[in-house]
Amino acid sequence: MLTSYALAEGRLAVSEGLQPTADLARAVWIDLLNPAAEEVKAVEAALRLEIPTREEMEEIESSSRLYREDDALFLTANFLYGVEGGEYGSTPITFVLAANALVTVRHQTPKAFAVFALRCQKQPAMVATPDGVMLHLFEQIVDRLADILERVGADMDRASSTAFRAARARIKADKRDADLRETLITLGQVGEVTTRASETLLGLTRILTFVGAEKATAVRKENQVLIKTLVRDVRSLVDHAGFLNNKAQFLLDAVLGIINVEQTNIIKTFTVASVALMPPTLIASIYGMNFAHMPELNETWGYPAALLVMVLSALAPIFYFKRKGWL
Repeated sequence: MLTSYALAEGRLAVSEGLQPTADLARAVWIDLLNPAAEEVKAVEAALRLEIPTREEMEEIESSSRLYREDDALFLTANFLYGVEGGEYGSTPITFVLAANALVTVRHQTPKAFAVFALRCQKQPAMVATPDGVMLHLFEQIVDRLADILERVGADMDRASSTAFRAARARIKADKRDADLRETLITLGQVGEVTTRASETLLGLTRILTFVGAEKATAVRKENQVLIKTLVRDVRSLVDHAGFLNNKAQFLLDAVLGIINVEQTNIIKTFTVASVALMPPTLIASIYGMNFAHMPELNETWGYPAALLVMVLSALAPIFYFKRKGWL
């Protein structure tokens, strides 16, 4: 789908679908979402540049993601999407910054794009220049990542409280196991989201570094201050994402330790039970032998005496374990 944004007498003009070459040439921002071949050709004809294919966007070499062709900058990075629905992932998005227009090529819709499009309708001045559109869009992406990391941190705090409360409380094993299992799932999601957010921040860092080196010719003077602000914000989010990753790893180790303790207690219970039952089993086996001369078998006190010996032999290991502090 092709969507173009242009300013006409101070008002934002938004057009969707295939458009004449003249209209595309007047657009300040052209957004291509899963573009058809004819839409790509129309944009290439209007701006006289070549739009990268999806295969080219997925290449990981730095030289294939950040480069200049004539007066246009081609900037590609992976961006986090789908956090709201739980089916999150990373998708490559290319920003083609030309002299008179910005072209974004993508195959998924991070929420920052939808929010930024609505902001542009309320503040048409944000679409005044292509470099301004790109930098303001980066600001929206950074703000969105900050919100995601804040929410992830809150989820992790709740998960850790649940895990430690379940470990301390005397509740049923099923409830405790369910709490620990939910905590592990939450920590796994936190690790996945923060990893993909870090990947997005790394891509933004590379783009801003490249744009900063080219800002003399690619970014208008009034917009250059935005680059410094973005670099500072991205750097702070990188540090925060690293902190969340380390905290998630610590909590994961703690939860796994709690689970190991629970499993050890269960194994210890079975071990004590098996050791306590070994002497009675031995005694019962002795009296199960078919020897002709076992005098106590013919006595009236023989059966109660055998039961008493078996009980005492079972209690003796338990008292010994308690005295040693193993129970």
